[in-house]
Amino acid sequence: MSRSQRIALVSVLLLAALLVVRLVERPHKDHPTPAAIPVRVAPVKTADIPITVRALGLVQAYRTVTVQPMITGPLQAVDFRQGRFVRRGALLARIDPRPYEAALAQARARRAQDRALLAVARDTLKRYHLLIAHHYISAQIVAEQKATVAEDRAIVAQDDAAVETARTNLDYTDIKAPIAGRTGILAVNAGNIVSPATPGGIVTITTLQPIYVLFSLPQQDLAEVTRALRARKRNVTAFMRKGDRRVVLAHGVLAVLDNVINPSTGTLTLKARFKNPSLALWPGAFVNVRLQVRTERHALVAPSVAIRQGPEGSFVYVVRKGPGKKTAAGGTGTPLPRVAAVPVTLGFADQQITVVRTGLRAGEKVVVLGGSRLRPGARIRILAAAPQRTHTAGRP
Repeated sequence: MSRSQRIALVSVLLLAALLVVRLVERPHKDHPTPAAIPVRVAPVKTADIPITVRALGLVQAYRTVTVQPMITGPLQAVDFRQGRFVRRGALLARIDPRPYEAALAQARARRAQDRALLAVARDTLKRYHLLIAHHYISAQIVAEQKATVAEDRAIVAQDDAAVETARTNLDYTDIKAPIAGRTGILAVNAGNIVSPATPGGIVTITTLQPIYVLFSLPQQDLAEVTRALRARKRNVTAFMRKGDRRVVLAHGVLAVLDNVINPSTGTLTLKARFKNPSLALWPGAFVNVRLQVRTERHALVAPSVAIRQGPEGSFVYVVRKGPGKKTAAGGTGTPLPRVAAVPVTLGFADQQITVVRTGLRAGEKVVVLGGSRLRPGARIRILAAAPQRTHTAGRP
C-alpha cells in the first residue's frame, strides 16, 4: 500500500470515529422523545349491578276474538266504530230478527197446543183411576192412558227445548262483544248476508291492556331463569332503539316459562305480561326485551369501552404515575402519566359496563378513549371528561 493510500484510509477512519462520537453525545437530538398521546380515562367503581338477559320479543295480544255470526241472515246494522274500545256485551251489529221472531212464536204456539193435550190426558187418567176402583174398566185401559200422559209430557219437554232454541237464535240476531278490547277493521258491511261460515267474521276484538310479549332465550340461560323465578325476581323491561338511545316502552313481569326446550333451535320460550297503560306495545310488533335474573352486589365495574382484546385475552390500559420530567435547571418537574396493560378476568357485560372479576382495584383509572394508539409504557396526556348528554327518553 502506498503512502497516499494509507493517509486516505486513516482519514476515513477518523471521520467515522468522529461521526460515532457525535451520535453518542447527542442522542436526544437524533431520537426525540415521542409526544404524549391524548386519552380520556374513567375510574373503576363498585356498584350493585342488575344481571340481565336480553332477547328480541314479539308482542302478542292478551286475548283475540274473531266475532262470527251464530245464525244466517241479512246484516241489518253495524253499531260500533272501527278501531275503538268496546266493553264486554256491547252491541256490535244486528241481523234481521223477523224470521227468528216468527220461529219463536211458532214454537210457543206448538208448546201451548201440546200442553193442552197433556192436561186432557192427565184429567182422563184421574177419571180412570176412579173407575178402576169400582171395577168399571180394565187395568189395561189405565195402563194405556198412563203411557199417553208420559208421551204428551215428553212432547211438551221437546216443545220447551224448541222454544229455548228459537229464543237463543233470536238473541243471536244481536251480535255482542264477547270480550272487552279494541275493535279492528270492519270486514262485512250492513246489507250483506252473513252466516257462521262468513270468512274472517265481522270484526276482530283484541285486548291490549294487559298485553303479552313472547321471546326466546338460549337453553344455557335456563338455570338463571329458573333461579330468578324461585326468587320471585321476574322484572321484564321492553324497549326500543332510537338512534343511539334506548327508549323504555313498558315494565312488566315474567308470566310463563314454557315446559319444553325447542329441540330445533335449542331455545326456551318465555312470555311476559305488561299492563301497557300508554299502549306503547302493539300486537305484532318486535321489541327488545330485558329480563333481570339477579343482582350482583358490590361488583367491581369498568366502562365496557375500556376492555381490549389481545393475544393472551382481555386487558385494560391502566394509568400509572411515570417518572418526573427533567427541567432546564436540571431538576424534576410534574410526573408524566403512563399506561400499563393489565390482564383482567370479566363477568357480566353490556354496552355500558363490564364486571371485572380480577386484575383491577376500585379507584384505578382506565383508558376509555384513545387506546388504539397506546402501547405498554406509553406517555399519555389526560383530556377533560366529555360533557354528559341529556336524554329526554328513559334508558333501561
